[in-house]
Amino acid sequence: MHQITCYLDFVSPYAHLAFGRLPQVLEGLSYAVEYRPVLLGALLQQHANPGPAGIAPKRAWTYRQVQWLGHAHGIALQMPAQHPFNPLPLLRLALAASEDGSLSRHVAGTVLSHVWQGGANANDAQRLAALAAALPLRHDPAGPEVKALLRANTDAALARGVFGVPSFEVAGRLFWGFDGMPMLRACLDGDAWFDGPAWEAAAAQPNGLKPG
Repeated sequence: MHQITCYLDFVSPYAHLAFGRLPQVLEGLSYAVEYRPVLLGALLQQHANPGPAGIAPKRAWTYRQVQWLGHAHGIALQMPAQHPFNPLPLLRLALAASEDGSLSRHVAGTVLSHVWQGGANANDAQRLAALAAALPLRHDPAGPEVKALLRANTDAALARGVFGVPSFEVAGRLFWGFDGMPMLRACLDGDAWFDGPAWEAAAAQPNGLKPG
């Protein structure tokens, strides 16, 4: 059985798309997926990456592309009323339903649908209360246990080299993004390319841009 860890933040439309597509990508395989919420902003800050929202033309392109991808793959996706938004309330709500920092597919899907279906404000107080009522909460979302789980997930992701979401970890290898999912499947299928030198050599490729 393949053990897969999926790192996600609910603010990412690509995480929503990947979540919807994952059962088809993994069809026919024996697998278990562990969904671990992380704070995308902390990953971006660590790598000095402004993210798509920090570059105006890229922000507009991202919103066009994700809506087209949803259309093309039959995954319901409507932009929330404001984006980006602070994902902390949602991350903490989700992790309040966890004991160890991982989420069931049901919990992850419920929170992603809250954000990416219907076009409403993801952090509207009444909607957050309804979401909390729909989740099997075990902790106070504002309590220290939940904050510690989010911190531990994010720190562990950074230690493993995660720089964005969604990211999938399999046997020590990381696959990033919705468009990385075919590569993930090829690896799980035993594609011989992964036994060659290219994977490890990529990290050692000389950088032609010298620091100033």
